[in-house]
Parts: sequence; structure tokens; C-alpha cells
Amino acid sequence: MMVSFFDQFASPSFLGIPLISVAIALPWIMFPTPPARWVNNRLITLQTWFINRFTNQLLLPLNVGGHKWALLLTSLMVFLITINMLGLLPYTFTPTTQLSLNMGLAVPLWLATVIIGLRYQPTTALGHLLPEGTPIPLIPVLIIIETISLFMRPLALGVRLTANLTAGHLLIQLIATAVFVLMPMMPTVAILTATVLFLLTLLEVAVAMIQAYVFVLLLSLYLQENV
Repeated sequence: MMVSFFDQFASPSFLGIPLISVAIALPWIMFPTPPARWVNNRLITLQTWFINRFTNQLLLPLNVGGHKWALLLTSLMVFLITINMLGLLPYTFTPTTQLSLNMGLAVPLWLATVIIGLRYQPTTALGHLLPEGTPIPLIPVLIIIETISLFMRPLALGVRLTANLTAGHLLIQLIATAVFVLMPMMPTVAILTATVLFLLTLLEVAVAMIQAYVFVLLLSLYLQENV
């Protein structure tokens, strides 16, 4: 039976129960809990150092009002990185290849930044819809264009994350299939293809981390405009 390359993106189920909830909850179980001691092991020390560095880098352009989002944005970053990395393992499912999940993360968080801006700085938030010095005949057109671009932001967040991870997984599967097909016929070409596959896997590890960082970074930039 021929199996489609896109079958790997189908949400798995067991006894009719979707297992995407298990895949989403698994990353939080894997992280070690810091103990109350001053001296920790190397894993917790590395985890704490990474979270501190990321939080400092993320909150650097934000004012004090935006620092309330530190826990949420850092947790989202760690969550996305872990899910993306686990999805690179064989026989696993990557929830972030589902557009519905990514939009479920992007839309509420983007909407929260917009509501905060309209609540605390309504003049500044609405001022983003009309650049300063715009000619009077172009004002209605620019307001419509800026409004459309504003509502496209959460869609861009979700589609970017989905498209990058989906393309990477498909490319890995295509090249891995080529290696298995070429191995009995042209071993030398198969070995070269396997080398390309190994390098592509390393690239996908970097993409999994970079895309999670870009997702959270763009949210912080949207927040910066409204606080």
C-alpha cells in the first residue's frame, strides 16, 4: 500500500482519542524541577542560564509594563522549542505542523497585545494605522491597508511556523526515501545522499529552535508597539 508523504502530519489517535493532547503535555513533564538547594546539577544550571539569557534578551527593548509578559513569553519559547525538537525524532508527531494549533497560540496572544494598546494607549495604537505626513487623498486607502496588515499578523505567525516545519519534515522524508531506493543500485550516490540527509537534519534542528524564537520575538515586537 502506498503511503502519502503527508500522512506524517495527520494527528494520531488511539481508540478514537486524539493523541495531540499527549504530545502537547509531554514537554512539561520532561523538564527537571529546580530543587531548593543552592548547588544544582549541570542540567538545571544550563536550563536556568538559557532561560535567564533569553528573558534578558527578549525584554531588553520593552519598558517596565511589558515585563509582566516575561513568564508567558519564556514559557511559550521553551514549549515551542521542546515540541519542535521532539518532532524530529523518528516515529513522533509534531503538533506545531498543525495550523490550527499555531493559530490557537498566535491569535489570542496577538489579540491581547492589541487590546492592551487600545486600553492604555488608544491614541498611539490607532496612530499606527495612519503614518505621519500622509497626503489627505491617501488617508482612507492607507487606513484600510494598515488595518488589513494588522489583522494579517496572527495569520503570518501561524503560517510561518507551520510552513517552515512542514517543509523541513517533507524534505527529510524525501531524501531519506531516496537513500533507501538508491542503496541497492548506487551505493556511492546513496552514501552522498545520506551525508546530505545528515546535514539537513542538523539544519532542521537549528530551524526548530530559530522558528520558536522568531514566533516569540514577533509577539514581543507587537507587544512593544502597545505598551
